Parts: sequence; structure tokens; C-alpha cells
Amino acid sequence: MDHFLYKSGQLHAEDVPLAEIAASVGTPFYCYSAATLTRHFRLFDEALAGVDHLVCYAMKANSNLAVLKLLADLGAGMDVVSGGEYRRARAAGVPGERIVFSGVGKTRDEMRLALEGGIRQFNVESEPEMEALNDVALALGTVAPITVRVNPDVDAKTHEKIATGRKEDKFGIPISRAREVYAHAARLPGLKVIGIDVHIGSQLTDLAPFEAAYAKVADLTAQLRADGHEISRLDLGGGLGIPYERSNADPPLPSDYGAMVQRVLGDLGCEIEIEPGRLIAGNAGVLVTEVIYLKEGEEREFLIVDAAMNDLVRPAMYGAHHDIVPLDEAAPGAETHLYDIVGPVCESGDTFAKRRALSALAAGDLIAFRSAGAYGAVMASEYNSRPLIPEVLVSGDQFAVIRARPTFDEMLNRDTIPEWL
Repeated sequence: MDHFLYKSGQLHAEDVPLAEIAASVGTPFYCYSAATLTRHFRLFDEALAGVDHLVCYAMKANSNLAVLKLLADLGAGMDVVSGGEYRRARAAGVPGERIVFSGVGKTRDEMRLALEGGIRQFNVESEPEMEALNDVALALGTVAPITVRVNPDVDAKTHEKIATGRKEDKFGIPISRAREVYAHAARLPGLKVIGIDVHIGSQLTDLAPFEAAYAKVADLTAQLRADGHEISRLDLGGGLGIPYERSNADPPLPSDYGAMVQRVLGDLGCEIEIEPGRLIAGNAGVLVTEVIYLKEGEEREFLIVDAAMNDLVRPAMYGAHHDIVPLDEAAPGAETHLYDIVGPVCESGDTFAKRRALSALAAGDLIAFRSAGAYGAVMASEYNSRPLIPEVLVSGDQFAVIRARPTFDEMLNRDTIPEWL
């Protein structure tokens, strides 16, 4: 469910017409719904009610400070994968004890930053990383709390580029070597083992891969405890998918996921951490763009819009689908046209959809890409010297720009021409 609905023939974000925002900030822009973000976080929190748990929002999905503060105020922890994300979390008011540091390539500077600023745990992904973290912790006279990310060799049945739990993927330590690696960690005085971490991929639409991975984690918990390790926390990652295509069957609900987690792992007496990102933020955002031209091809009709692949790269990168709707609601039974919806970037890959059925549109009309709240603005670039587009947050009948569009002068002034040129 989201809060982008037609009211009196106009697409609204909660109680604000999206056309009103477009008139104020220009197009293209991202718009997020505070009510949807709140609802989706609470669905996960309630799904684990009765179990000691923390929902750590995966910041890589959408790291705008306003979004982070909204979720932090609801009690969310944060899952960060870089020093920059750690700084963003702290700037949004998230205490260190609610921040989990993931990622395969943490640098010593990032480790030092988190140890000095406060950290809940590091999810360690390799033995060289473990050695580096031990060195940094000892130099600071402290002990780093860690889980070890294990790779359970479970195929998440998701897109090739977002699968992370197979043995050929770069993430984690093979679960077959886990006991050996945990024994090594226990010998390092700068580390304190507190649990196990696992994450098998993103945009999963079936609970079976999760259950297979978590069953392996349950077995490993018993083995590690028998080896003398204190396993008090299980970080289960994220990955639950969202319905990008509204014509398709919906993925499992957070309540279904929570029930499965409690059934498979609930008798271990461990605190549970989960790291949802896409399901919290994805359907909480839309990308609004204006039609620049309607171009008649020999066999195609092209809608050329002012958004481009640099603003929303998912279709070009993953072949991803986003439902596209006009801001003016089509009349019942209105004739539809098959449009190729493309941007102005000089790449054939700058194509959002091919032969998409929409009501008749013309230059100046506004359309919205649904389910754009995750992996949209965070993956944007200034390719073709196009400014990053604004982000707007709506709450009820009010809206605010939470990241402004930079001016061309601001973009140009970031570059420096050497005196010798």
C-alpha cells in the first residue's frame, strides 16, 4: 500500500496534488510520502513483536537525511555500508548503538570513524577485514563487537546483479568454513564475537530462500555455541521484495516474513536484527517528469520526457519495471496508445519502457514513475551535466524540499582549472 492516489482526477501524494509540487519545484523531481514510510517501518516492527529485535533500515535504498530522521524517530536502527552513510546516520540523530556497519570493503579509516563515534556491530565479511579491524581496535584501546557474515550458498532466485548468497558471490565467508573463522576471531583480542550475519539478496518474492538460509543459520548457531562462542544476536539482512508491477501477485507480507523468522529461529533466544530497505522506501516514492515531445517514429510513438537514466538508472541497469501513470487520471474507457518512454540522454539505454499502454499524452503533460523511492535518487548522477533533481517529502497537506536542485554555477564551481592551463 502507498499514499499516492487519485483524488478528483488528480494524482496526489497524501493530500497534496503532485501537479502543485511540480509547479513549485519544477520537473523532474522525486516525491516521498511520510505516511507510507511510517506504515512500512511499523509493519516490520510489528511483524517481530514478542521477540527482542531491531529493525535496521538499509540506508543504501534512500539516504536522504529527512527520510533517515523520520525513521530514526520511529525507533529504527540503520544499516550502513560506507563511512559516508555512517556520517549521514549520525547527522540524522541516530545513536551509534543503533548503527550496524556492513559491506565487503570497509577501510581502516571507516573502522576508526565508527569505533570512535559509536557502533552497534561490524558485520565482518572476510578474514583480512577481521585482522584490520582487530588492529584498529587495539590501536584505539577498545574492542570491536562483530558478527561474521556467512554465505549459505542459497540461490535467492532474484536478479543476477542483486543476488548475494551464492558461493560464487563476493559476499561473506563460506558457511562451511564458519567454525574455523569464528575460532580465529575468538583469538583476536580487539574483537568480541556477538553473533552471526547473513544476507542472500534483494527483491525476493518468495520466502523459501530465506527459510533455507535461516535454517542453516540455526544449525550454525548450535555448532558455534557448542564450540564455546557466545551467539546472542542474529542479523538476517533484508531483501523482501515489493510489487513493481501491480498486475503481478504481491510478494509475501512483512507479517508472513516475521512469522517465518519466529518459527525457524525463535527458540534460539537470540536478538533478531533485520535490514529492510526497498520495502520501506520503494513504494513510498514516485518520480514525476514532464513530457517534452511526442515523436512519431516509423513503427513507434516516443514520449520524450525530461527525466533521464541519470535520474533513475534502474531500467537501464537492471531492465527494471516501474509502473507509469499520468498525473491527470484517464477517463474510464479512454483510448490507450503504446509508447516508448525515453529520456534526453544520448544513449539508447536511456529508455524507461517500451510499448507501454497509456492514455493519449502530449507535450507538457506530467507522468509519474511509481515505486521509485528506493534506489532512485541515491543512484543518480550528473551524467550529461544534468543537475541532480530535487527530493520532496510530503506529510498530510504539506510538503518540503529536502534536497534542492543545484544550480549550474554550483555544479561548475566544483571543478578547478589549473593556473597552467
